[in-house]
Amino acid sequence: MHIVSLALGGCLKAEPVRYGLTEDTGGHITYILGEMEALSRRKDVSLAEIITRRFDAPQLGSVHHQAEERINPKLVITRIDSGNSAYLAKEALRADREAFTDALIAEFCQRERLPDVIHAHFADAADVAIRVEEELGVPFVYTAHSLGLDKRTAMAVRSQAIEARIAEEDRAIDRACAVIGSSRDECERQLVAYPSARIGKVNRLVPGIDRQQRAASLASATNLIAPFLRDPSKPMVLAIARPVRKKNLSTLIDAFASIPTMRDRCNLVILAGLRENLATGSEEQQQVQRELVERIDRHDLYGCVAYPKSHSRDDVQALYALAARTRGVFVNPALMEPYGLTLVEAAAHGLPVVATKVGGPQDILADLEHGLLVDPRDVSEIGSAVERLVTDRHLWNRCSRNALANSLEMNWERYAAGFTEVAREVLSGPRPQKQHTHLLVSDLDNTLTGCPEGIRRFRRFMERREKIGFVVATGRSIVEARRLVRDWGLPAPLAWITSVGTEVYREEAGELTLDQEFSAFINEDWNPAAVDSLLDGYPDLVAQPSYEQRPYKRSYFVENEECAARIENLLRSENIAARVVFSHGRLLDVLPPYAGKAAAMSYVADHFKVAPSHVFAAGDSGNDADMLTACENAILVGNHAEEVASLATRSNVYRSRRENASGALEGVLAHHRARTLRMRQSAGVPA
Repeated sequence: MHIVSLALGGCLKAEPVRYGLTEDTGGHITYILGEMEALSRRKDVSLAEIITRRFDAPQLGSVHHQAEERINPKLVITRIDSGNSAYLAKEALRADREAFTDALIAEFCQRERLPDVIHAHFADAADVAIRVEEELGVPFVYTAHSLGLDKRTAMAVRSQAIEARIAEEDRAIDRACAVIGSSRDECERQLVAYPSARIGKVNRLVPGIDRQQRAASLASATNLIAPFLRDPSKPMVLAIARPVRKKNLSTLIDAFASIPTMRDRCNLVILAGLRENLATGSEEQQQVQRELVERIDRHDLYGCVAYPKSHSRDDVQALYALAARTRGVFVNPALMEPYGLTLVEAAAHGLPVVATKVGGPQDILADLEHGLLVDPRDVSEIGSAVERLVTDRHLWNRCSRNALANSLEMNWERYAAGFTEVAREVLSGPRPQKQHTHLLVSDLDNTLTGCPEGIRRFRRFMERREKIGFVVATGRSIVEARRLVRDWGLPAPLAWITSVGTEVYREEAGELTLDQEFSAFINEDWNPAAVDSLLDGYPDLVAQPSYEQRPYKRSYFVENEECAARIENLLRSENIAARVVFSHGRLLDVLPPYAGKAAAMSYVADHFKVAPSHVFAAGDSGNDADMLTACENAILVGNHAEEVASLATRSNVYRSRRENASGALEGVLAHHRARTLRMRQSAGVPA
């Protein structure tokens, strides 16, 4: 497979990259290089090609005028000459786009073989990819990186430029064969807010990080910041971001200064891009840089704040390590952060973090458990969170351990495997429809996932038994369910039951589509406004993140099953028709009275004309209980939760000795043998 990554803006080159050299030379370049290097290492990728704009600006580096930059035998950067040799910032790129597109199409037409798929980064690259697809038939995948709708929400006055950007992003979302986001917030809130978004096209791929922690020494990091500081050995409060307003660095300075003990106890180190002086860069960069200096001066923080003019990628790695060595904290105070790759980079060094709760950091901190979320507009909250991590030794140690252990799962190899799977789906088109005589409806987390060897056995079994259709039934959203299936290499499901049996998705014309008929069925007697009114602010209930709140599901964290029982009684006493589902010892979901995994399982089986006696259902927790109770051939895997242990006594439930996917497979075979035996006995055939 020949994969192209297309990006127009910034100074895109092989490492070392001078991040922050221009306003557009930011995190997307780290993303593209990491993605494409990992893809180039895969056997199923023949060429990983990065395509960008060619320009001649010696002060930015002569390499950008080279037509080709070979990084390794299967990874190359190709620079397209649009006829304009000047470096162009994001706003100016629009005028050059048509010429760039014409030149790119001409370049492709000269080749013997076209690329298989284009990965367009940002909406301007997607606009180019649309034309390439129209003229040459090369499909494209779109990654937004940063979306305009949220930016418009934060603006005091709307502008024509932001409206044009949003329209361009909507067109990219509409025309792309697949859309990729990094965080749940981006996939399930930001992207789906666009009119043309279709959730079946949205895929979450978690970016990796550079684990080749370069040979930069702690001494080099100390030398970089020592000229600014009285005592470089103090705990370091580190921030790394481009000097743009949305990164909110001036508020971090105010927060640092707001706690009197902070300047005595810690040092604040800010890497805000690269600068020759305060009069270089874009107007916004200049204004932000001047504001940072003004805030430092206003609070008289000289001697405890460092803000170097330049740094290398090696310096960044060394500063993460030095911040961890001094038992410091990394801070991302952005007003809105689509993902937050620096938070994962900090984690790889065992460095705890304080991060904005707006956007992707919610997901990163939920996965890594290595820091605290804050309101980016609340100066005191930011300052208090930093102080707490620095002063609470046990909390710092726990976050550091979590960071080192949990960040191992975030790597570019896993991303590349996911991307090639998405690309294959794009290239293969709709799957041929097969007739199934049986269905296996299974939960994902802990029921199937957990053992790679069990997954391999399960996959081989399903490949041999083509008459058995595989259906996912999970508490997760469709985006997260697809990510989990992809990450674990499970077979492609025939249908998806998601969000605790409140949503059903099936493939139509090659794209996953929400089943509106099922939605209409469970909407009967559902009054979400009454549920919200009754439970908002109720003691012992903590609302789960906004993307967990679905049209037919309200989700909370609770302390125990007794709390769930109280909520159920409360709803009943108020005559609110709803189902309460308690699972995993802390999750509570309030559903429509006719929803749930059992109802969805029955609906899917009826749709595919599979008799109830030919349906198998596997689960492990409370949100599987109704499905396991209703199914004639239920399977309780060996590692099931205590909350469903009593189901093992039911005659329709097989309790597997094995765990995870092996347990699900054991149950299918056991039920099949039992059914065969019953049929033989009823026919008078000896066992």
